[in-house]
Amino acid sequence: MRRRKILTAGRCGNAIVEFALVISPLVLLLLGTVSVGLGLSRAIRVVSICRSVGTLYARGVDFSVDANKDLVVRLASGLGLTRTGGNGVVILSKVTWVSEGRCRALNLSPCNADRHVIVQRFVIGNPALRASSLGTPRDLDAQGVVRNYFQDASAVAYFPFMQLQDDQYAYVVEVYFPSPQFDFPGFRTGTGNYARAIF
Repeated sequence: MRRRKILTAGRCGNAIVEFALVISPLVLLLLGTVSVGLGLSRAIRVVSICRSVGTLYARGVDFSVDANKDLVVRLASGLGLTRTGGNGVVILSKVTWVSEGRCRALNLSPCNADRHVIVQRFVIGNPALRASSLGTPRDLDAQGVVRNYFQDASAVAYFPFMQLQDDQYAYVVEVYFPSPQFDFPGFRTGTGNYARAIF
């Protein structure tokens, strides 16, 4: 009986060491699972915002009006987006095709012939966070219309998704929100969620 007590007393220390060895990787797995889950939730939210704004834009909502910009800000509530800054950016682009025949008919030289061009652009939020993947036209009016998209080289769009024809339009929405809370210094930095929708 006494010998049994001595043996079980020695095992108590082993149990603590074994528990410490097992719990360390389990805690890391739990934290990793929580991090991936939060990141996935944020990514789904960004895609939802992108589709909602794209639907509005394709149906003719004028985003030069502040009330409509505020609608986008409300859709992204909790993510830190404001009309002209904040912690995110929403880029809306209207793209069309300029054919060689159209350039000849308008007697334009030089001309963005046989290229996709951006004819309208709105930026809601902080444009310093991310530029559009399509390109950045320089000369816009108050309604977001590119003034001379037939000749301005900055209006040419990188648009490999589909081939448009004259007088056909594609409405492209790009949404980006950085996620610095998911950065791991020395391993992964500059993380964020980007979504694009084409209507």
